[in-house]
Amino acid sequence: MEIGFSGKTVVVTGAFGGIGRRIAQDFATRGAYVHAMDISANFLHEAIEPLTLGDDPEGSFLPLQLDVADSNAVDEAVQNIAKDAPGGQVDIIVHAAGGVRSQVAKPVENVTDAEWHSIFEANVTGFFNLVRATVPGMKKVQKGRIISIASRAGLAVSLTGIQSYAMSKAAQIGLIRQLGDELGEFGITVNAVAPGFMRTNPDSEAQWQSYGEDGQRAMVERTAMRRLGKPEDISNAVMFFASDYANWVTGQTLAVTGSP
Repeated sequence: MEIGFSGKTVVVTGAFGGIGRRIAQDFATRGAYVHAMDISANFLHEAIEPLTLGDDPEGSFLPLQLDVADSNAVDEAVQNIAKDAPGGQVDIIVHAAGGVRSQVAKPVENVTDAEWHSIFEANVTGFFNLVRATVPGMKKVQKGRIISIASRAGLAVSLTGIQSYAMSKAAQIGLIRQLGDELGEFGITVNAVAPGFMRTNPDSEAQWQSYGEDGQRAMVERTAMRRLGKPEDISNAVMFFASDYANWVTGQTLAVTGSP
């Protein structure tokens, strides 16, 4: 099955992490003009060098430092991207930003307001800001793809133990369903990919190390496929949702966890 995005304008948030970076790379190698956003100050300096697009790629990869929770910054960025886009609009967005924001589990009575809001802002408000900024352009051409990287934590109990993370991922999934219903008449599909545990960023690596050898072995053995996921496992699902093969799929959350 050949999937290509030649000439498409794509925005990927959270593009500095393992999952976001692989998604951005896969779109670019398939011919898309990728605008890769991340809050990390180091992202602009580190994003290009490790990216492999091949000898003569059709697509491009442009990194942009941005806090998706800043609605004004998101609006301005999307307007600037649309001005230079071949079709005059963003065709595909993938929200991979968020995560646990370097937090660790603590009793609910000890969670501060700032800690609660920080995760929600990145995972939910940031996604909403991006959707709100890009949907008008998609409506004009009666087509678009909106994809969010949710989490198994939004479908079950979160292994992180972080209340705001579990809530924000469940909220993402609820927003996916609602937007899928609202935007379907405009030819815009809205879907999510929910990964299982993966070692793709410093936060998940710290979580992995906290389990110790016995806990790590037990986690792998509990997975039906007997392995942890890789960034390409998630990106493959995103490529499907973004492609014409998913023309009649919307409001759905696909669990990519290596288990039923």
